[in-house]
Amino acid sequence: MRVSVVGCGAISHNLLRVLKSLKGIDISSVVDIKKDRAGAAAKKYGCKAYYDFEAMLSEDKPDCIHICTPHYLHVPMAVAALEKGIHVLCEKPCAISEEGLSEIRKAQNKSSANFGVCFQNRYIESVTAVKDIIDKKLFGKVISARAFVHWSRGEDYYSDDWHGKLSKEGGGVTVNQAIHTQDLMRYLIGSDTVSVTAHTFNDHLKGVIEVEDTVHALFEYENGVTALFNATTAFHDNRPFMIDIICQRATLRIEGSNAYIIILGKVKKLRSKSKADSIGKSYWGNGHSPLIKDFYNCIENNKSFPIDAYEGGKAVEEFLAIYKSSESGEKICLK
Repeated sequence: MRVSVVGCGAISHNLLRVLKSLKGIDISSVVDIKKDRAGAAAKKYGCKAYYDFEAMLSEDKPDCIHICTPHYLHVPMAVAALEKGIHVLCEKPCAISEEGLSEIRKAQNKSSANFGVCFQNRYIESVTAVKDIIDKKLFGKVISARAFVHWSRGEDYYSDDWHGKLSKEGGGVTVNQAIHTQDLMRYLIGSDTVSVTAHTFNDHLKGVIEVEDTVHALFEYENGVTALFNATTAFHDNRPFMIDIICQRATLRIEGSNAYIIILGKVKKLRSKSKADSIGKSYWGNGHSPLIKDFYNCIENNKSFPIDAYEGGKAVEEFLAIYKSSESGEKICLK
């Protein structure tokens, strides 16, 4: 299968390393408007460099593309590929507006190709272990949850032409860094979000960025569970994300790649059955390899990828509700 990686920034190197290791995958091209980045990636992975997305689609004719570009480009690029029957695995978020989300869902419905969103943290061992316990109700039903993302992003991070700009990034910590943990809460709780009450702030980069660096939110889910969510990029360093799922007879805690069962104050660490490839920064989550393998397995077996425009788009609906709630001061109902 011929594959092209679109966008040669930091996250693309995780994907390229995984793709290079997969049998039956031929990295045919990379694309970036910055010629030095495209050229360096092409040289490293032995493929052709393109500097124009449309030219790559028409000349290279890949079977699948991986979209690693700035957020505002995700929808038009994904739609263009899907209309040509090209499979698409897109970095989060798949859209940054209601209109964009609707457009990408329509394109998925009309296409013969698979579409997936890269929420890699669903695939890390700590998450799969806790998800299995929850689904089997080993400690009773879920009562509530809380989650924290405390990372550091300074002024240098926003020195490019799109980070920190509302029209291109779509938001700040909520849509960029914390969206993975936001997605995990809903996934682990096993129920769709019905309402969001939220507040967003810019605590440490006023005048530097147009978006928020801190968010606090209360989520309510269809099954009656409520969850608190706190995320910031104003911390002094990058800590692993943390999620507590409070069940009737125990608390299940995820701290990055580690998971614990807490009963009456006693903590027991869960042992992983396998070791995922360690790719990228540790606090990102090391689930890229199993997610990408699952995506290609779905293509090979003519199955829909589970995190498609509808499932992956739920995180978009949630962060848009966060911004609406913060602006209005009101609870926003999604259903």
